[in-house]
Amino acid sequence: MPKHLRSPLATQAARVAVAAVAALTTAAAQAAPELETVVDGLKTPWAVAFLPGGELLITERDGTLRTAKPGGKPSAPIAGVPAVVAEGQGGLLDVQLDSDFARNRTIYFCFAEPSADKKTNSTALASAKLSADTKRLTDVKVIFSQVPKMDSKHHFGCRIAEAPDGKLFLSLGERYKGMQQAQTLDNHLGKVVRVNKDGSVPSDNPFVSTPGALPEIWSYGHRNSQGLIVDAQGRLWEHEHGPQGGDELNLISPKLNYGWPVITYGENYGGGKIGDGIAAKAGMEQPVVKWVPSIAPAGLARLKSDKYGAAWQGSFFIGSLKFGHLERVKLDASNRPVEQERLFPDAGRMRDVREGPDGLLYLVLEAHGKVVRVKP
Repeated sequence: MPKHLRSPLATQAARVAVAAVAALTTAAAQAAPELETVVDGLKTPWAVAFLPGGELLITERDGTLRTAKPGGKPSAPIAGVPAVVAEGQGGLLDVQLDSDFARNRTIYFCFAEPSADKKTNSTALASAKLSADTKRLTDVKVIFSQVPKMDSKHHFGCRIAEAPDGKLFLSLGERYKGMQQAQTLDNHLGKVVRVNKDGSVPSDNPFVSTPGALPEIWSYGHRNSQGLIVDAQGRLWEHEHGPQGGDELNLISPKLNYGWPVITYGENYGGGKIGDGIAAKAGMEQPVVKWVPSIAPAGLARLKSDKYGAAWQGSFFIGSLKFGHLERVKLDASNRPVEQERLFPDAGRMRDVREGPDGLLYLVLEAHGKVVRVKP
């Protein structure tokens, strides 16, 4: 309507509407979450865990384990970490506290383990006790070691998750050179495995009675997983890197085949199909969420707390190595994605995402050498 034909009431209503939108926009900007630095001065940090006294336990890929108080400087290296292969994508990688850490001081960590002659390597899972002064590890035991070891610097996987029954899950990459072996059960390449806390095999693992299969295997057909969690309902979730395109978020169930490299939504680096170039096949699982192009996912949390409001509660949060943002994904009751957004663009390569005991999200920024948290 032309201005000269508008009534005074209509004009006033328009002004009120504009003012209301401006007020809402300002309130939204003021309420937008921000990142604040918790720990700085780290060298290629990979994972973070939370000690009962408020300190953080942080791995650095070169083989160093440190503690740090929020706002403080990283500690001197904790003694007792075994030799790691800190080359390519290898090194000291994930770390988790035992669910009964306050009583037993036990931690679990996974790393690139060299062979005796140092010519090959594989992903290994170790347990240890952290001394009361947090200066050393004792009783260090390798409780699982991936078979076979390979001459490769790629695709170690290496995320740890503890189930409510105390069993441990570990994600294992196919080491790039072993991609075809992700489909066979006589090796640990491209697998999720499940073990007891002493490394023994649970009697109800799905392939215990399968001739020729390694008994630790829980699921197979994976590429390179750097996200693994057990959610509040006890379900196991995993995400993995595709090649060029085809990153996946998967709900993991025992004995199932997740398809790599037979099916994928990605293609070879530089172009060209992988295998037959198909994305679906009978007997192989489809991802819950896929990313094309790739975001290069690392770190995974499903937010339990309400510190950020109802919109974020229950969402998955995934770090992006490629784009340096935090990806939020919310699923409906049928596990279909209904919300997806990119937060904190250009924050930097995110290697880990955790929900802290304070209900806040903590992010490991690899290239910046920081742990930051998301302020509500």
